[in-house]
Amino acid sequence: MDHGNALGPLLGRTAHLSRARLEEQLAQYDVTPVQTHVLLYLFHHGGQAPQGQVAGFLKVKPSTANGILDRMVEKGLVTRSVSGSDARRRLITLTSKGREQRALFEKSLQEAEGRMVRGLLPQEVDTFRMLLGRIIQNLEEDRT
Repeated sequence: MDHGNALGPLLGRTAHLSRARLEEQLAQYDVTPVQTHVLLYLFHHGGQAPQGQVAGFLKVKPSTANGILDRMVEKGLVTRSVSGSDARRRLITLTSKGREQRALFEKSLQEAEGRMVRGLLPQEVDTFRMLLGRIIQNLEEDRT
């Protein structure tokens, strides 16, 4: 097998290039792709969610989510407050600034995806999504 065509390196290169292009586009709004995903997640969940739920969505450790959210609080995109009577539970809430930038982020994400699939037929894109989903499922099933 030609190692240049092995799936692992091809997927890695694809992920690297797509992330780099998206970062370039989002830099004009002073946000990272992961921050954008958090903002869109919050928007689609009524503007707020428990911090643990956000960390679960991101599939990162709580400490990593904490760092991401700290930077978002500094930028005025979200606030963090105590959830109910349990001081250890934090609620993450979109600010008006975070809500206002949503349309810009969604446009950037759509443009980035458009660049990725340029020249592909809609059915090819659908097939590719389905195949990637199966690869992800295979890899997640093998995790210990």
